[in-house]
Amino acid sequence: MQPFALNYARPAVDAQVTAGYAYDSGLQLNVTPDGRIAARDHALLRELGTTTSTAGSKTHFDD
Repeated sequence: MQPFALNYARPAVDAQVTAGYAYDSGLQLNVTPDGRIAARDHALLRELGTTTSTAGSKTHFDD
């Protein structure tokens, strides 16, 4: 018997958006390409609206 939800589940689609920051595991923060903390870059925040990491999203559906 197949669970009901699997009849409607679809694979996740990767977004084709390029963020102006990357996660630095040493700092445990998002940083800009020149090494600045992304959360302090007001222009970047205005453009993107957030600097949320996707680490939790890969394992939790409610992030």
